[in-house]
Amino acid sequence: MHNSNRPSLSRITLILPTIALLTSVPSPISNPEVPQPGSQATPPAVQQPSAQVTAPPYPTIPAPPPQRTGLNIVVIDPAHGGTDPGARGAQGIRESDLVMDLTFQVRRALEAQGFQVLQTRSGNENPSFNDRSTMANAQRGAVFVTLHISSTGLPGTVRVFTLPDSVATVATGGILSWDRAQAPYITLSRKFADAVQGELAQHFKGSPNNSQSASIRQLRTTAAPAIAVELSSVSVQDRTDLDRMMPGVADAIARGVASFRPSYVLPGDAGVQP
Repeated sequence: MHNSNRPSLSRITLILPTIALLTSVPSPISNPEVPQPGSQATPPAVQQPSAQVTAPPYPTIPAPPPQRTGLNIVVIDPAHGGTDPGARGAQGIRESDLVMDLTFQVRRALEAQGFQVLQTRSGNENPSFNDRSTMANAQRGAVFVTLHISSTGLPGTVRVFTLPDSVATVATGGILSWDRAQAPYITLSRKFADAVQGELAQHFKGSPNNSQSASIRQLRTTAAPAIAVELSSVSVQDRTDLDRMMPGVADAIARGVASFRPSYVLPGDAGVQP
């Protein structure tokens, strides 16, 4: 009996070779290799996680340090110099030479306290009074100290001077002439002078406890707290006596500047015209 649903032998014969051909073609999807017996298996590569970025991808600019305000600079004025030797004593002692040695000691003591120090002269030159004042007037946050050796006075003592209070009279309109530049600073200068004189009195017997006033030319044109420190005296027979005083004077000045610092407040802006 003939069955029409039974596939013919010829159709089966065609399908079998096709199946065999398909099974021999490699799959496009790669599978991990199976190691052969006796061979060393190579572990598959493992992707490492990316390192965490801890810094920004741009350069950073550090913040500037805060600027210090108030008193930071001390202008030291070794008096005289050049053709002006100042007071003269025995054995050729000259004031202009002695104050340069004292300046070195004062500078070292002030820098140890953290102050910046400027000098109106560094050798045997003689700047004008206005040039000496200009150095202090060009700074902000400065004080001015002019150093002298007296031709008289009790040897071994030290005195500090400011300008007289009469200089404090300020012209109306807030405009000052150059030779009255010290006027707005008289009160501060007196506080400064008393702070230094108090330190000196503790170490040099016979020195006054309070500062004094005198018409010292270097102070008149200085638009900053300004004092004059004067050692006594060039009349000594041996300058070694003065040399021995200098380290103690320098330390007292540095301590006086440091104790005055909290009181340092700039007065209101006032024009100073040459």
